[in-house]
Amino acid sequence: MNRVSKHTEPGAGRAGFVRLAGVKFAWLCSHESSQPEQLLAQAVAAEQAGFDMVTGADHFHPWVDDRSAAGSVWAWFGAVAQATQRVELATSVTCPLFRYHPGLVAQHAATVDRLSGGRFRLGIGTGEAINEAPLGWSFPGYAERIARMDEALQILRGLFAGDRLDFSGEHYTTRGAKLYSPPLGAMPIWMAAGGPKSASFAGQHADGLITSVKDPAETTERILEPYRRAARSRGAPTTVLATRWCVLAGDDDEAWEAIQPLRGLRAPGRLEEVDPRVLRERADAMGRRAVLSQYTVVPDVEGITAAYAPLVTDVGADTVAIQIASVDPLATIGLVGAEVLPRLRAKAAR
Repeated sequence: MNRVSKHTEPGAGRAGFVRLAGVKFAWLCSHESSQPEQLLAQAVAAEQAGFDMVTGADHFHPWVDDRSAAGSVWAWFGAVAQATQRVELATSVTCPLFRYHPGLVAQHAATVDRLSGGRFRLGIGTGEAINEAPLGWSFPGYAERIARMDEALQILRGLFAGDRLDFSGEHYTTRGAKLYSPPLGAMPIWMAAGGPKSASFAGQHADGLITSVKDPAETTERILEPYRRAARSRGAPTTVLATRWCVLAGDDDEAWEAIQPLRGLRAPGRLEEVDPRVLRERADAMGRRAVLSQYTVVPDVEGITAAYAPLVTDVGADTVAIQIASVDPLATIGLVGAEVLPRLRAKAAR
């Protein structure tokens, strides 16, 4: 059994952050696809285009080795916090279980929150081998990873609450740990889920859910319903960030060029592999048609709108994250802001 000793000190309570009403729309800055300086420009462009949030995934390795990147998402968020004024910021996602101690993730998140004036939200997940194993960690099965997540959440919550935390668990230990630069407000913790077990766990322990949608009906049955049932059972509100990958291209050649950094994401064995070179070889062995068939490829504004509208109307997401691979991301951000977001907001208002 975990042993937790919390020493709450005066002044630990903090004011909440005022949120925008209605469905929010996020732009994913893909750290597996572009260099951090390019993604900084995307974040600024997304704010200017009318997005409500900018998200970034925390990768040590990318999905392929030839057309890729993998900058530090935490250093990058510090820059984004200073370069933007309005958009919320969120990891989508980081893993607080292996290469980071959960206490270190709490420190990172609190620092970004302070630099951004209270705009940060912490999205977490149980990880992928490609980001943990290269640094010497074994990547265990789901049972150990979810047990680690249980302990990590206890530590994160204690530190965010302002406690001086003594924690003794099976996987983590803290001794008098405390955040001396705490977040400015209550720090939402959203957890990623790709199946019913994680969805139920998120409903029981997290403040929100992050999920990738391919089939809205399947996502609703396997992810959203278990999550919402679990949250209701403890009287907790629900928050859902839903996303999906989309490729904007006029033809197959353009689509193939746009998807180059992400083609290993659909390669066999990607959850266990640690070497982007291997995933690139496997993806290329699949062939162009097989890889592209696993993405939603659209040619125009109508196609983008149709791809993301079900996340608003069927899934009922509180935040819809737009994840689009294209040959010109900055132009795509401008196009989505000017022509797609107004259409999606109109659907959300119905």
